[in-house]
Amino acid sequence: MGKTDRDNFNRKSFIKKLGGAAAGVAGFPFVLGAGKRNSSRFEQRNPPLKNVGPNDYINLGLIGAGGKGQDNISAALRYNGFRMVAACDLYESRLKRCKEKFGDDIFTTTDHLELLNRNEVDAVIIASTDHWHHRHAVDALRHGKPVYLEKPMTKTIAEGHDLIEAEQSAGIPLQVGSQRTSHIVYEKAGELYKAGEIGKLNYVEGYWDRYSAKGAWQYTIPPNVSTDEVDWETFREDLPAIPFDPKHFFRWRNYDEYGTGIPGDLFVHLFSGLHMITGALGPEKITASGGLRYWHDGRDAEDLVLGIYDYPETDQHPAFNLFLRVNFIDGSGGGSRIRLVGSEGEMEVSWTKLIVRKGKMPELANPKVGDLDEETRKEVMAEYERKLSEKRAELIDPPEYEYNVPDGYSDGYDHMVNFYKSIRDGHEVLQNGTFGLRAAGPALLTTESLRTNTIVNWDPTEMKVN
Repeated sequence: MGKTDRDNFNRKSFIKKLGGAAAGVAGFPFVLGAGKRNSSRFEQRNPPLKNVGPNDYINLGLIGAGGKGQDNISAALRYNGFRMVAACDLYESRLKRCKEKFGDDIFTTTDHLELLNRNEVDAVIIASTDHWHHRHAVDALRHGKPVYLEKPMTKTIAEGHDLIEAEQSAGIPLQVGSQRTSHIVYEKAGELYKAGEIGKLNYVEGYWDRYSAKGAWQYTIPPNVSTDEVDWETFREDLPAIPFDPKHFFRWRNYDEYGTGIPGDLFVHLFSGLHMITGALGPEKITASGGLRYWHDGRDAEDLVLGIYDYPETDQHPAFNLFLRVNFIDGSGGGSRIRLVGSEGEMEVSWTKLIVRKGKMPELANPKVGDLDEETRKEVMAEYERKLSEKRAELIDPPEYEYNVPDGYSDGYDHMVNFYKSIRDGHEVLQNGTFGLRAAGPALLTTESLRTNTIVNWDPTEMKVN
């Protein structure tokens, strides 16, 4: 966005004064300008690298080569600073697909340690099931491989602290894969929030609703799949032995032994985005409700979860309340938003745009005189008109401003660019282990609150349950 656009939206640049003639509209909460919503579009950024030398490429290994892992590799390769050299997965078909997509010469294995021991692997993307995140990431860091780790960073809070210790001991990048922390819209929202564009924050609400079988984790199960193609024993390593169950392997998010439910999958994105915008470390009180309302398919996880969170006052923000919702049977069609409400407006953040709506509460309240006798009414109104004549109304123009992403924008691509820069150029990791646990911790505790019907008290600084 150019300088002119920024200036047009600067709060100080569009305050105009009205004379006493404004008294007729003084009863409104604020005076709006006559124009329609103004808007602008962000420019594309982070173009693919050109003239990359042989030593400038970062060779990637992929651990967990399902749909998300393959998508992450595709996003990374767009930057032209990465090369795909190895893949690890417990299902043979996925490894074959990696060779089809990324080159027949890539190394494939079902053993993540075999991949990590290969010298040509410089860094890894980990997109395995939640119950394997901790082991895969810790092993990678101990092998000196920078890690891009899908969210949630770990299945438990204790594992999160252990992973942070491994990250700090290794001294190499660990970036958690909640892409909103690299999203151009969230960056702008953080800039405007810190500039005070919506006044004093008091309330935030976010949702990520879905209306599809795939969105509710009813992932495809290939016909006739068996343990001839799936390493079932490794998948359930350290868990009690049970017969092979394709639903457990392919629809693992539904089951507590492998996944972290709606909060671990989707609330963690909402926490990450909010924390990036506001600089918050997390809530201090967590309350949740929900249940299984539609997808009665034998799953452990709920398909509707609601969370209420109290954020304490810090140097970065005032005390405020947060409400989160995910509904896997949203008949309105689903979608995702975060809405931040302040004393002078609100910001609505989505994947494709940021809308800022301005407001200004008048200093003088419109008199309520209907219950008074005529003489008293006249006295009250005369006093009100006298005070009003000394004030000048504020014209807020435009009442709304909209920022739109460029065509074809991908926050996943930007997140991979940031991962590259943290490795090659030493840039700060946007979502390191500590940031990741401060998003994952409250998400994991949401499920605990829901299932135990209790309020959970959380220390967002120390990242521990009180």
